[in-house]
Amino acid sequence: MTQDICPIWKTFAIIKWTGRDGSDVESPRTGGRYFISGSAKAIVQHKDDILRVQLTTWLVNQRRLGVECPEITSDTIHDVEKSHPLTVPERGDRLLANIRNQTSAIGKHFCFSKRYLNEEANSWMEDEIFSNMKAWSGSVESDDVIYLMHFLTQRDLIQNKVSESGAQGQGPYKNKEDYYEYLITPDGYAYLSGLEKTPIDLKQVFVAMWFDESMKDGYEKGIVPAIREAGYEPLRIDQKEHNNKIDDEIIAEIKRSRFLIADFTQGETGARGGVYYEAGFAHGLNIPVIFTCHKDAIDDVHFDTRQYNHIFWENSEDLYIRLTQRISAVIGDGPLKKVH
Repeated sequence: MTQDICPIWKTFAIIKWTGRDGSDVESPRTGGRYFISGSAKAIVQHKDDILRVQLTTWLVNQRRLGVECPEITSDTIHDVEKSHPLTVPERGDRLLANIRNQTSAIGKHFCFSKRYLNEEANSWMEDEIFSNMKAWSGSVESDDVIYLMHFLTQRDLIQNKVSESGAQGQGPYKNKEDYYEYLITPDGYAYLSGLEKTPIDLKQVFVAMWFDESMKDGYEKGIVPAIREAGYEPLRIDQKEHNNKIDDEIIAEIKRSRFLIADFTQGETGARGGVYYEAGFAHGLNIPVIFTCHKDAIDDVHFDTRQYNHIFWENSEDLYIRLTQRISAVIGDGPLKKVH
């Protein structure tokens, strides 16, 4: 382990070099740990802050999906460059979620500072908590975060507990300047609940995929047993009897589902538009989506979804194992889970 700088932001980091062409980085400025290839590192050095923010947002998204150490390659950078920037309300929502995650308990104050005095080095350093807030909120400058804090305050989602006169902190914040102390309000918690609300008691999982004979084993021996092993019941719309318009039935069943599995494997006829639509619709409802695709179709995955961590599988057994692990890590056990 060596103390070094983050390849993305040129800020404090701890880097562990690996046997591969790249390095394993622990960086508060990007919200945690990631691996970056040598080619990707070379590309980032010549990019502006817009790309750095997009890449940081991608890393945060990956960790929220349960990926402990996302991997950045040159392809990742090319895909991320095509992503849309976060809006101010979206950035505020993400910052509020980050504050909640870093708050020890309901009703407890959340304290942070822009920087603190490192007495050993006799120099000022950016607070790691504040660096993490920058990462989650898609911010470049410190003032971006402060503006978003005011934005959340004006919406009565958080409450400022310290005068903004530059008051010094206490305890571990004793030597810190630009000290801030906030409290998430009851309205703030209610708002977060609405953002993240999922029907946790539901047992259904909607499966969006190509209904081709070549996918039979992947579905019956990979997807279905993985879902049932986790304690849920799969639903594929072509296997359900109904009298309604197919689009209306799909929307209704997605709304009834705990999460969605979207497999983007395609044949010579091209991308499965319905799969992209169903995955996007679920995302709009804050319903978790697990992305899968056969390894032979990796290059066919559209850039709008490639930024999400896919399970690229080789055969039905591989799909079963990896999907079971992903459901366990990201979603958790369902109501039908059998106790062995």
